[in-house]
Order: sequence, then structure tokens, then C-alpha cells
Amino acid sequence: MASGTDWHDTSQHPTRVKRRAHWTSRMGFILAATGSAIGLGNIWKFPYITGVYGGGAFVLVYLGSVIIVGLPLMIAELIIGRRAQENPVGAFQRLHRDGSPWQIAGWLGVASGFVILSFYSVVAGWALAYIFKALVGFEGTADQIQGQFSELVGSPTWSILWHTIFMTLTVGIVVGGIRNGIERWSKILMPALFIILFGLMFYGLFFTHGGMKAISFLFNPDFSKLSAEGVLSALGHAFFTLSLGMGAMITYGSYMKSDARIVQDAITISFLDTLIALMAGLAIFSLVFSYGLEPGVGPGLIFQTLPVLFAETGQLISVPFFMLLTFAALSSSISLLEVVVSYFVDERGWGRTKACLIMGTLIYLLGLLSAVSALKLVYGDWETGFFDLFDYFSTNYMLPVGGLLICLFIAWVVKDKVRAEEFGSAGRLYKATVLTLKYITPIAVLLVILHGLELIPFVEYGQ
Repeated sequence: MASGTDWHDTSQHPTRVKRRAHWTSRMGFILAATGSAIGLGNIWKFPYITGVYGGGAFVLVYLGSVIIVGLPLMIAELIIGRRAQENPVGAFQRLHRDGSPWQIAGWLGVASGFVILSFYSVVAGWALAYIFKALVGFEGTADQIQGQFSELVGSPTWSILWHTIFMTLTVGIVVGGIRNGIERWSKILMPALFIILFGLMFYGLFFTHGGMKAISFLFNPDFSKLSAEGVLSALGHAFFTLSLGMGAMITYGSYMKSDARIVQDAITISFLDTLIALMAGLAIFSLVFSYGLEPGVGPGLIFQTLPVLFAETGQLISVPFFMLLTFAALSSSISLLEVVVSYFVDERGWGRTKACLIMGTLIYLLGLLSAVSALKLVYGDWETGFFDLFDYFSTNYMLPVGGLLICLFIAWVVKDKVRAEEFGSAGRLYKATVLTLKYITPIAVLLVILHGLELIPFVEYGQ
């Protein structure tokens, strides 16, 4: 390769490419990638922020954000992964040159997967714990039911126990490999998730008094309630909900076969991710409105507000709901661990079992800092919990910067001829996507970064 702006020829490493595992089917890949995208953010955060920023108007802006930010970036990550057949770090070296400065995007992805999974597992552990709480049944006054969550979070013993169980499940799946682990379990988790969510949505729409109000709230836009903060939140959520910037789609793309249809698959994944978010919104808002509550009640909606409602509906609704939440978290956690594992398998020559056990254990140990809620980092007059610290740095620095670098690499570094080859054609859709990646998506991602860093004057962080 003469130019630093072209791809390396993967045929230079035929044996390495030949040994790499691939998805057994297109459906297996779509389910796994959709599972990576569908996480706690779809079930919890999307309904919450939709409630905060006025409903239908926010949904419209969110859908537009998926088109101008999410979809182009997903296509870019899948192209990089499939062409390189490597982990996120190795991909940029393979496709640019050894020691390429662009590999910082890959390093950010691996580091993000490590850090995010450490505290994500703690939250997922809470969801797992609530399956058993729901089985027993939520009883008592509203304050007593809501207080169960404070007791769980405030108990290091219980938080660590559920964090341990969830990380064990995650490692156990990823140890199985691409076909027998991730793909096999994605084919179980994703259909189960969809069936449960459909059932909850059907119940909310047709067996409660809040169904029509939920439909109106989600799909009847009122732009007078949409603030600049809401627009930026929609941009940010569209970016994060599709697992972008963390190397997950590069990693999953590296297991795609050469005849895979990247654009069609990316559109399908984005559509399914958005559909799940909207279905979750309908299911949750139907319950919320049927009991006369406000849709923007805050982050405690899932673990504090809804359990009060579940005391009325019973286990038939509450148990499937928290199973849904746990399945969504597990489908995302396995992709986070796979990003880290793939680096050590590809670049360090570790076996999969060794990489899963060692890195899973290290991530678990880091997660203990988040599980022990009373443990805080104190520096001068500044004090914060490790959970919030890890969340803040990964969300506001690591992911968006990694996404911005990926966008710039595919749009400005890669030659047009090669980009079109991986895209599948050089037609109007290709030209529109490249134009978006060059001029629109980078600005949008930059706004997400500035938003997270509180550098945009009209944004009040933490609303």
C-alpha cells in the first residue's frame, strides 16, 4: 500500500482472516447487533427523557437524529469492521498503517467497553434483583415500596451480589464465542425481549385507561414544549442508544462475511432499536397515565415509581417487565465485553477463555467501586461517587470523541473508490451518506460533546 489514505489489503494476512469466526447467518448478526444497541437506555432512558422534553416533538427530533447521526455512523463502523476483520484497535492499523494515530479511536472503544461494563453491570444487577422482588410481590405503602430501591442501592452486600451474578452471566455467554455464545444467546434473548415487550405494550394500550393518552403523548408533537436542551438530548440519545463510539459495531462488523449487506443491515438494526424504544414508551406511559402520574417523573421511574403501580397490577405485569429490563441489559453487556476480549484475542494472541476470564474479572473488580455506593472520590472541595464519575467520563468524553474520530476517518481519510466498494454501490444513497458523514454528522457529534461538557451556554446540565 503506497498511500496512507487507503486500506491495507486483507489478503496480506490470509491465514488470520481464515481463522476468524463469522456469524452463521444474517439474522444471527442482526439479532446480535440489535441486542447490542437495545439496552437499558431504550427501556428506561428513552421513556424518561421523552417525558421530560414534551413527548411527540422530542420523538420527531430523535428520529431525525437517528438518521443524521446514528445510521451514518453505524454504517461507518460496520464498514471498518468488515473490511479489517479485526478488533477496533487492530482495524485502524490494518486499514491505515501500523502505528496509525487513528487507532486512538479503537483504544477509546476498548477502554469504553471496559469502563462502561463495570458500572452498567451494577445497574443490570439491580434489574435482575427486581425480578425476584416482583416474584414476591410489591406490598406496603408507596413510600415503603419506593424505599426498597434505596435499601438495595445503599447495601454494599446486595449490590455486590447482584453485580457478581450479572457479570458471571455475561462472561459465561462470551466465553462460548461468536456462534455458540453471542449469536446463540442473541437468538434466544432478542425474540424473548420482543415478545415480552409486545405483551406489555398490548396490555397497556388495551387493558388500562392510559393507552390512548400514551399514543397521543408519543405521536402528537407539541413543539412549544421542545427546548434547545431537548434537541441536544435527542442528538445524544440517538448516538448512545445505537452502541456507537465504543467499538461494538466495529467488533461485530469484523465477524461479518464479505457478502454481507452493510447498508440494509444498518437500516434494519436502527429501525428495530427505534421500534423497541417506542414500544417501551407506549408500555410505560400507558401505565403511568392510567394512574394519573406525570411522564417526566425522573430517573426513579423504573425502580421506584413503576413498582408502586405494579403493586396494583400484580406479578403478571411486574415479573415480565423486569425480565425485559434484564434481557436488554444482558444483550448489551455481552457486546461490551466482546469489544475488550476481541482486542486481547487479536492483538495479544490470548485464547478466548483466558481473555474472557481475566478481563471479565478485572471489569468486575472495577465495578465494585460503583457497587459500593457509599464509596466516593474526594479531591479538594469536589466529591462524587465512582458510579457517577465513570458514567460522566465515558458518556461525555470517551464515546463521543471515539465516534467523532470514526466519522472523520471514514469520511476524509478513506478513498472514495474503496468506500463505495464496501458500501455496495456509489449511487445516490451512498453520496448522501458520505455527504452526511463529512459535514453534518461531525457537527452533530461535536454538539453532543459540547453538551456533555456544559460548554453550550443555553444548556443547563442535569435537567
